[in-house]
Formats: sequence, structure tokens, C-alpha cells
Amino acid sequence: MQALTDTPEFAFSELSAKVRAAGLLERRTAYYAFKIIATLLAYAGGWIAVVRIGNSWLTVAPAVFLGIMFTQLGFIGHDAGHQQIFSSRRANRCLGVAAGNTLTGLCYGWWVPKHAAHHAHPNEIGRDPDLAGDPTSAAPPGGVSTLGLRVSRLLARWQAPLFVPLMLLRSLGLHISGASFLIRRRDRSAALEGLLTAVHFGVYLTIVALVLSPLKALVFVVTQQAVFSVYLGVSFAPNHKAMPIIDRNSKLGFAQRQIVTARNVSGGGLATLLLGGLNYQIEHHLFPSMPRPNLKYAQAWVKDFCAEHDLSYCETTFAESFRRILKYLQLTGARSGSVPT
Repeated sequence: MQALTDTPEFAFSELSAKVRAAGLLERRTAYYAFKIIATLLAYAGGWIAVVRIGNSWLTVAPAVFLGIMFTQLGFIGHDAGHQQIFSSRRANRCLGVAAGNTLTGLCYGWWVPKHAAHHAHPNEIGRDPDLAGDPTSAAPPGGVSTLGLRVSRLLARWQAPLFVPLMLLRSLGLHISGASFLIRRRDRSAALEGLLTAVHFGVYLTIVALVLSPLKALVFVVTQQAVFSVYLGVSFAPNHKAMPIIDRNSKLGFAQRQIVTARNVSGGGLATLLLGGLNYQIEHHLFPSMPRPNLKYAQAWVKDFCAEHDLSYCETTFAESFRRILKYLQLTGARSGSVPT
């Protein structure tokens, strides 16, 4: 019988103590101050460019840039939601609401509990909301009508070719889910988030309408939101797609389930910049409150931990992660197509 001290979970507690003693869970105030200020200046610069360029097709360029900056603000909101930036939970929430509701129109109050549930049960059928809400997920739907089941199976069958097109609708889906959440809540917090979200869309649409003709305004909005959607999609997709799905009755411990369901993306500092630290997905899931710039320092220890306990540590290039995802979607799509509807 395996001794308690030899189990991965006991060893992980030792790893956690080692990480804490090394100061890797301490706040990185200077890093985040620079990151937040630089991102806000770039965001403001994008809007200034729209106004300065005026009623021209050239505004497609700042639309693309703003789609990128919306996603970078989303990464800051993600870090705030994990309490990585400030020691105060309230300060993190204020930053998250500012980055989410006010500057990008995404509902921070809806996203935080959803994302927390994902971290608690990654890739677990019936418990990971990212599986349940993903039209390209192979997880079986539950509690849906016959028509809904048929549509779900149709989407599952064509999930590989629909993978990128459906990414274009990601921001729309997030906006709708956030609005539905705020309407259901109807409390003071929801009212404040709803007001800030309304301010975001009011200012956004006012600038676009005053500067651009109707057709150019439509192209601007579609372009900006499409870039935002795809950038979000390609940042989060490599993390867990085509990784093992965990049964609800699984007895895997915390460390094991976090490691076997996650995938890292190689690329060093550039990958961290472009993917907001999500390239260190395994380390992030093991230590969700660890500030983004510290994740790289924990990687060697986590790799040693995995090797010692025979746990698969998955790290691939960005391109390879998508090759695996598409292959997985093709296989599961082919299997779903053989199921009678």
C-alpha cells in the first residue's frame, strides 16, 4: 500500500510550501502597474486614432488594434479575478469591473464564479461550465429538448470545420451571457455592473456613430468584435481542448486533475505577452493566485514534480496545440455523426 507521504497530493503540499517560501505567490506591484498603465494608454490611443482618422475605411486598422487591446484588458481582468494583482479582494474586483464591464463590455460578476467552477473541475463532465457552454465540446448535453439535442449533435458532427467560424461569435455569446446574469441577479452589485456596461456600449456606439458613416460604422464594429472574439478564442482554446475529459465520479486528487487536463504553450516571453500568461496553464491551474510573471519560475519545479509522480506534463507549440485540437474535433465529430438522431 502506498504511504501517504508518497502520494502526489502530499508531495504537492510540499511543492506548494516551496513555492510560497520562494515568494512566487507575492504580489508583483511594479509589473502590474506598468502593464495596466501601458494597456490603458494603448487602449486610449486606439480610440484617439479612430477620431483622428475620421470617416475613412482606414479606421479598420484601429478596429483591429482595439480588438487586440480588448483582449489584453481581458487578461488583466482574468488576473484580477484570481486575486493576482492586489492583496485586497475589493481592489481586485474594482479593477476587474473596470477592465471588464466598463472598458470591454464583459460582465465581470458573471465570469468570476463561472471561471472559478472551471478551475475547481477542469474538463469534468457536468461540472466544468466551459464544457457545458462550448458548442464544440464533445461533452454530452443535458437537460435539452429534442430539437436542442439534434442541433447539438449537428454542431458536434461539424465541430472541426465550425471551430474557427464559431470563434467569431465568442464575444457576442459572452455579452449575452453577462447581460442575462445581470438581469437575473437584480441586486445592487448587478445594478452597478449593468450601469457600467451600459456606459461602455453607450460611449462605444456614440463614438462610432459620430465619426463614421453607417456602413463604415458597421464594418468597424464587426471587425473590432471579430478580432476580439478570435483573439480570446485562440488564447483560451489551447489550454484544455483535446485534453483528457474527466468523469464526474473520478477520484483524481486536486494536483492530478489540474495537470492531466491542461496544456502549456511553449514560446517564452513572447507567448506570455500574447497569451496573457495562459501559456503556463498547468502552473496557473496549480497556483491560480500566482502573479502572471512568476509562473515561469515555478515551471521547472512543476515539471520535476510531474516526472517524480509519473504525471504527464503536456507542453506544445501554439501550432501543434491547434493541430491536436482539430484532429480531436474531427474524430469526435465523426463518432457523433454515427449516432442516430
